[in-house]
Amino acid sequence: MTLLVEVGWGGLVQAPTTITWTDITQRVDQVRGVVINRGAADELSETQPGTATLSLDNQDGWLTPGNSASPWWPFVRENAPIRVSQAVIPARSGSSPYPTAMLGDDFDDNRVNTTLWSTPFGGASETGGRMRVPVTTVSTAGFQTVREWALAGSKLTAKLVTLPGANGSSAALASMWVNSTTGGTRLGWRYNAVTGVISAETQTGFFDGTAVGFTYSAINHVWLRVRESGGTVYWESSGDGFGWTVRRSLATPAWVTSQTLAVEFPTTRTGGTNDFVEWDLVGAEVRPRFYGMVNEWPVDWEGLVSKVTISCTDLFKRLNKLPVLRSMVAEEIIERGPVAYYPLTEPADSISAGDLSGNGLSSMAITQAGAGGTLTMATAEGPTATGDSTPLFTPSTATAGKYLTVDLGSAAQDRLTANRPALEAWFKTATTGRAILGLYSPDLQYVHVLSLSAGGALQIEWTDTGASSLTVETVGGTSGLADDNWHHLVYDQHFGTFWVDGVNVDSVLAPTPGSDQRFLHIGGYRGTRLWNGALAHVAVYAAGVSIGSALATHYDAGANGHAGEAADIRIERFAQYAGLLSVTVWGSTHDPIDSQGPGGSGVVARMREVESTESGKLFAERDWFGLAYQSRDVRYNPDPASETFTIDYADLEPGTKLAADDQKKINFVEASRPGGATQRVTAPESILAFGTYPPAGGTLSLLKTSDNSVLDAAAWLVSRYAAPAPELREVAIEAYTMPNFLDILDAEISSYFTVFNLPSQAPASSMRVTVEGYTETLKEKSHLIGFHTSASATDSVWVLDDAVYSVLDSTTRLAY
Repeated sequence: MTLLVEVGWGGLVQAPTTITWTDITQRVDQVRGVVINRGAADELSETQPGTATLSLDNQDGWLTPGNSASPWWPFVRENAPIRVSQAVIPARSGSSPYPTAMLGDDFDDNRVNTTLWSTPFGGASETGGRMRVPVTTVSTAGFQTVREWALAGSKLTAKLVTLPGANGSSAALASMWVNSTTGGTRLGWRYNAVTGVISAETQTGFFDGTAVGFTYSAINHVWLRVRESGGTVYWESSGDGFGWTVRRSLATPAWVTSQTLAVEFPTTRTGGTNDFVEWDLVGAEVRPRFYGMVNEWPVDWEGLVSKVTISCTDLFKRLNKLPVLRSMVAEEIIERGPVAYYPLTEPADSISAGDLSGNGLSSMAITQAGAGGTLTMATAEGPTATGDSTPLFTPSTATAGKYLTVDLGSAAQDRLTANRPALEAWFKTATTGRAILGLYSPDLQYVHVLSLSAGGALQIEWTDTGASSLTVETVGGTSGLADDNWHHLVYDQHFGTFWVDGVNVDSVLAPTPGSDQRFLHIGGYRGTRLWNGALAHVAVYAAGVSIGSALATHYDAGANGHAGEAADIRIERFAQYAGLLSVTVWGSTHDPIDSQGPGGSGVVARMREVESTESGKLFAERDWFGLAYQSRDVRYNPDPASETFTIDYADLEPGTKLAADDQKKINFVEASRPGGATQRVTAPESILAFGTYPPAGGTLSLLKTSDNSVLDAAAWLVSRYAAPAPELREVAIEAYTMPNFLDILDAEISSYFTVFNLPSQAPASSMRVTVEGYTETLKEKSHLIGFHTSASATDSVWVLDDAVYSVLDSTTRLAY
């Protein structure tokens, strides 16, 4: 086993595919170890942000923030990306020919393992915990095994740690080969230091005319592997040793399956200056344990010995620091990256309206036309599902009142000239013949105005000649919009298309494109046709392609808060608001979720509302900057064939004990939904025997779309916890000593395993448990994992005529 701790100096934790990682494992104090906490204490608790704590050697001062002499300056700073993995080195067993997957060496003892490697040649050695092979002009060099290996159905893996330089050479090569019995017939990976190309090759006579080469990437090609499976050889690379990408594949050469093979890591150089290549962790199976960011770099001393003890947190740290969400429609407009966005949701005492595009545009001024009329902020109720208050425009006449104006500036003008604009707005009025907004160039040559006709239909007015009389075209299918209800419009200039209330109403309009447009008026146009009613969420986009259909989906956000969409889609939507591109969804039971349209709470709080409504699980990935969301059916009826592992009670560490108490008892639930009934579900027998046990939080408020769904959710809770059975809640394992070490490391939240051969005093000889979370401590030759567990039977559901899950009064709980 080898601990692997890496920091992404200068990298962005939210962009893992752009991070170049630096291995700092040798600085880790492995006596104290790395302590990682992840998941929840039990199934009724929320998962907590994952954390890691470790102590690092700082004798050279390289980890001192602000030390310009550090090679990592100025990136020794808070929120530096960090990841922790466990690399498990395989042990060789059986007899020759051994699978190449058993060729494992971490080189940590700085002594060549002569059982695996014949005498290294050309000055190759183990140095600094790595295989170091000189790349010299004097002779070839390398590590080589004896001929006792088989690649068929197996693999060869290694980490390429230090690259040789070109150094003025005409050729400088470092390779990883699986050699046949015929000289020059081999396959593997080769790095060319002169060209900077890493190539996947299968050579005959030391040559491959169809080699597949890639410019070497310190992000994507750190780990290299050749693998044979089912008659195909695969060349794969990885950035972390866990997730692999196939770079080349071909039919397995006959010699791979018929010969006993040797493995070689050779080098050669022609001319130039000598240096070396370093390889590490040959054969390692990598299991990620933590991915997140460093919270701080506190420098401390133990006498004269400098240490830095850091605490780290997973992506929930970043998510929890995000600002409170605005309404769904606002978040979705911002996500589209508008040139200008004026939501018009300022408080009542505001005298201007601000831009939320993030482009630093000027605020809109309240402008008087003629005499009289009012414009009062936060007076009208906004679109139905926003919870917003918006301005009320009340002119005295069509030319006497107040409206909003702004100069968007030259940067916006340039973007709107280079790309055709798209316009979006919400409007409400009972008055026809008024202007919603106008966009025009300084010289008035290019003008576009969106307005309502005298008959209440949407229309577009424009000129590209500077004519004072604008060309007017009515948008088809839009009559009767002056009905004093909120409506949503989108105009996409790419194809002259309009959407109203999410529907494409006209695609044959022919207004000419604008240019140099930078002045925006809302609630009127140049002092005329002043709006009488409310307006909100006005956005201007500069798009290289048509985006109207995407903007049209904002109608459902503002009108309905996306009520009725499935829970997994809702989680993914909130993740997008937070800038997360990766959400792994487990399970298939995803009920419709009610509106979450108004703003006012953080993105994590919103996702937690979905999680609790659905009895799901939300947590951060441990190998990636991403979220995982599990639906409740992931835990239904665990299949023994899919257990992550099994373990004998005798192999557990002290601290494993049986719990039988009322900590989880729930026999009385009142639950409701927005706009729905409040309903009660009870377990009378449990209440009679033990008293009333409501949920810890009291009455449940669930984002269900029907009263029946609320009732089902309440019944699901009571049926599981009215009479909870004794269970194992903590299971401690020294995983390093177990033959199924890798299986134990694969245990994830909601995985399950069985503890067997329990003492005779236990209620059963074996108990299956579900993982809720864990605390693990990684040390030299030790990996202690304390699993927080629950009884897997808690989530069993009825299956018709099933011998296990159709037992009357035992396993007849209905799923929902």
